[in-house]
Amino acid sequence: MNIPVLILAGSRDGERDPLARMGQVSHKALLPIANSPMIERVLHTLEQVPEIGPIWVSIEQPGLLSHLGDRITLLRSAPSPSESVAQALDAIGTPCLVTTADHALLRPEWVREFIEKSRTANVDLTAGIALKETILRDVPQTKRTYIRLADIQFSGCNLFWLATPQAKAVVALWQRLQRYRKQPLRMAMILGLPTILRTLTRTLSSHRLEERIHALTGARIRLIPLSDGRAAVDVDKPADAALAEQLLSHP
Repeated sequence: MNIPVLILAGSRDGERDPLARMGQVSHKALLPIANSPMIERVLHTLEQVPEIGPIWVSIEQPGLLSHLGDRITLLRSAPSPSESVAQALDAIGTPCLVTTADHALLRPEWVREFIEKSRTANVDLTAGIALKETILRDVPQTKRTYIRLADIQFSGCNLFWLATPQAKAVVALWQRLQRYRKQPLRMAMILGLPTILRTLTRTLSSHRLEERIHALTGARIRLIPLSDGRAAVDVDKPADAALAEQLLSHP
């Protein structure tokens, strides 16, 4: 295999991002965690996975990463993550693995597990998740935001497998929802009232969610639980950075 990868490294806040200010760096992706910038940690991990091919990085100021040379291909990011993915797919195509620059703990075995499970799922798009019980087992000190469905509670792992061109329809849905993220009623209209009601009453199962997205986009999707709860720990706030430092010092 020679799977291309897209790393999302953009930040709406740039130098105003609290993590960038904390680390006195120009951009969150350059924040050092255990003495190594996050983007370089992610890049090094991906380079250890034999299945991985060319690596693309989307960031609003590509010059910030010019020192990485020919290890990556740089793309200028769009104003939002969904738009950045949509634009990048025009250049990269599918299949494509997508992750983020703030996934400082990313490990080669997680990437390989996700790729293997995604390929055998035989769908258009997969999203890596960690179940709540797995997170509490492996990293109980973390504070994650959980999505609560009827059958599972989970947190995302910032790993996505876009297997076929049909996955672009899911990205387009993501763009529509992101456009109205401050208008809950408009988002509800897009998803449909039954889906919203099931979400509010916690009667929406993972299977029903996958079916609803298929109905809206024509794409088959699958949530892929990973076996290590640490895969759900990304660095979004100072407490995450401190936790990542702690975990990397005691692997």
